[in-house]
Amino acid sequence: MSACATTHATDPTRTKNIHHSHSPPPPPTGRFRIAGADLSASIAVFLIALPLSLGIALATGAPLQAGLVAAAAGGLVAGRLGGCPLQVSGPAAGLTVVTADLIHRYGWRVTCAITVLAGLAQLGLGCLRVARTALAVSPAVVHGMLAGIGVTIAVAQLHIVLGGTPQSSVLDNLRALPAQLAGLQPEAVSVSALTLTLLLLWPRVPGRTGRLLRRVPAPLVAVAGATAAAALTGLDVPRVDLPSWSSHALAGLPEGPVLGVVAAVLTTTLVCSVQSLLGAVAVDKMVAARPGLTTRVGRSDLDRELLGQGAANIVSGALGGLPVAGVAVRSSANVNAGAVSRNSTMLHGVLVVIAALLMVPVLDLIPLAALAALVMAVGIQMVSLHHIRTVTRHREVLVYVVTTLGVVLFGILEGVCLGVAVAVAVALHRLARTRITHEEKEGAHHVHVRGQLTFLAVPRLTRALHLVPHGTRAVVELDGSFMDHAAYESLQDWQNTHTARGGTVELTGRRTGVRGQGTESRTDNGDTTPVGTPGTVQPTPPTSCRCRPWTPWRNHHCDHPRSPAPTTRPDTTPATPATPAAPGADGTDSAPGAADTPRAHQLARGISAFQRNTAPLVRGELARLAREGQRPSQLFLTCADSRLVTSMITSSGPGDLFVVRNVGNLVPPPGRESGDDSVAAAIEYAVDVLKVRSITVCGHSGCGAMQALLDAEPGGPQTPLKRWLRHGLPSVERMADRRRPRARLAGRAAADAVEQLCLTNVVQQLAHLRAHESVARALLGGGLELHGMYFHVGEAQAYLLAGEGRATVFDHVEAAERSG
Repeated sequence: MSACATTHATDPTRTKNIHHSHSPPPPPTGRFRIAGADLSASIAVFLIALPLSLGIALATGAPLQAGLVAAAAGGLVAGRLGGCPLQVSGPAAGLTVVTADLIHRYGWRVTCAITVLAGLAQLGLGCLRVARTALAVSPAVVHGMLAGIGVTIAVAQLHIVLGGTPQSSVLDNLRALPAQLAGLQPEAVSVSALTLTLLLLWPRVPGRTGRLLRRVPAPLVAVAGATAAAALTGLDVPRVDLPSWSSHALAGLPEGPVLGVVAAVLTTTLVCSVQSLLGAVAVDKMVAARPGLTTRVGRSDLDRELLGQGAANIVSGALGGLPVAGVAVRSSANVNAGAVSRNSTMLHGVLVVIAALLMVPVLDLIPLAALAALVMAVGIQMVSLHHIRTVTRHREVLVYVVTTLGVVLFGILEGVCLGVAVAVAVALHRLARTRITHEEKEGAHHVHVRGQLTFLAVPRLTRALHLVPHGTRAVVELDGSFMDHAAYESLQDWQNTHTARGGTVELTGRRTGVRGQGTESRTDNGDTTPVGTPGTVQPTPPTSCRCRPWTPWRNHHCDHPRSPAPTTRPDTTPATPATPAAPGADGTDSAPGAADTPRAHQLARGISAFQRNTAPLVRGELARLAREGQRPSQLFLTCADSRLVTSMITSSGPGDLFVVRNVGNLVPPPGRESGDDSVAAAIEYAVDVLKVRSITVCGHSGCGAMQALLDAEPGGPQTPLKRWLRHGLPSVERMADRRRPRARLAGRAAADAVEQLCLTNVVQQLAHLRAHESVARALLGGGLELHGMYFHVGEAQAYLLAGEGRATVFDHVEAAERSG
């Protein structure tokens, strides 16, 4: 579901800032300037990159300076030449296993040469403009690869945490673990335990003090705290030993078997490229969530990003550094710290160079156990529970598990190849898996086809169709989205033969494309139309409902015994209601002939229609949700207005949205005096328990709550409605404040004061939402996005909040083209 995907329309007032999707941002004009936001963001990233670069170098067995060289090359070269301005590159944990294996096989200088060759390969791929093909890899394979790398890193670093030395493979490390536990070093364990404790507890310091302290990155606090404790207590533990730069080893000529070197170059190229490109896409999503930043930064040019990463790897390898790739932790810290251009990434590289030249005595005090504990924690975090839930929801657990085990047991390239093979096999199995059943009920023979109808299923389809006796009524239900030519011809031939012998055929399903003379084809709204007489309908029993679930309808108009069925299609000549009452005026829907029908009977008929039409279609999915529990991806907070059907305007189904509805789509700010436990509890539950990834505040046109706020007069009795609407008063004040940019729709101003307040209210409620502690914490961690949405009921048009810069603009969400 992509209801919250940000889709930007052309805004005439901002044409100078808009450029093509995935094209490099426009070049800066005027003299070189560094924004204050870039300077502060570069410092924050540097404080994270410094300990991680040393820790990753330690984990690979490379010289410790190699991590600093890679961080500097990633910041300066990839930051300047790459196509994703806010992505921070450097030595990545995902490359640890690959680099460690290369050093073990070929030595350090040859590993540097392989890094240079991998950079050249990336340049070639970037020139061929094939960057997007890397995104065709199944996410389950990518997540499985990262999980396998994380397991390998964590198991290896556990030995250093315990005071020992890691082995060359995961299995060897697991075999040696009992002996290592028996001979653990208390000093190393205590330093590692302190590092992990600070790393876990620092982001959870509560209150206002905690918000101030959390500005200092947790990795820096953990390593600095462990270093200070080890120095003050005089612990005798191995420490960082940065040799003189004059003895730093540079790249040498490749040595060893040609095929082995080629495989090593391909593996390094694959891992660096995929991780960097996926990181660039993730940064685009984070940028889109920051109002006003999209037009300034622009979306990533993936081919240029590949060129930048290749150049960085060439420089890093030539200067004796580790392989370089985009790093998610540093990139998210860069965006969250407020970076607005690539200057922040480059400045972080400059700070790394300064630290490598001037801070060697300080760096030499860091215990190796502290760095190992830091990298071990990073490895554990790479086995993401969120990713596991995602692949489980999409039924790709097998691909994930095979890839993870393949990486752990055999290596990166072998594990990815296994994962891709399993992903292809699963896709082919789903394409070829078709269930065809036949049953007789209510005098009709039903043939139900579940899945894709290809030539592989033609024999079973023919067998089921031949079970239908001649001269009978047949209903063929096609519950799939694809039918190939062989299946089409087989079904059409049987259909013509059956109707020629006096039978009738009714085709139903998502996409009915087979029609023949004398047959009936059911339309989307449930009408049966003989093909030979277009525009007319077959007589329908007067007690049947003319609308089908989850399809277009006309205010859910149904035919009842007191109202004859129309003789023309409802989408060409709508039936006239027996009473002039407007639908929705009292919170219910009007229907022809319903003037003398009790509303309770109308409710019962709706439930009966659900049990008859919809329940059989959704029973399996709801049973799965009942077993697994709800796992929504979004919290959707909108108005209680009866005209807003959240599942319709977001194309969502059961289990997709966690919905909170109230009068005016208000989010009371936290606090005992002004807060509201109902809304606050829903927000806390959605963010902390359900782990939703986005929250959308949706307003709409013609909102009665906004009209009431504008018409409100001071004084009078404080009714429950008035007490509730006080949470909308900040929106009225915001609209009246001339110093704030006025919210508007793309291409036009608000139609009237009510619409202006509706738009302003969405922006204000997003501000209230950010004040909730659970939301602020999730936003800081990069696991949550906020979206503003406006739905114009009369136009059936959705708008998404594009940004808060010089103006707060709600852009059109255009209709996406249907494939196939």
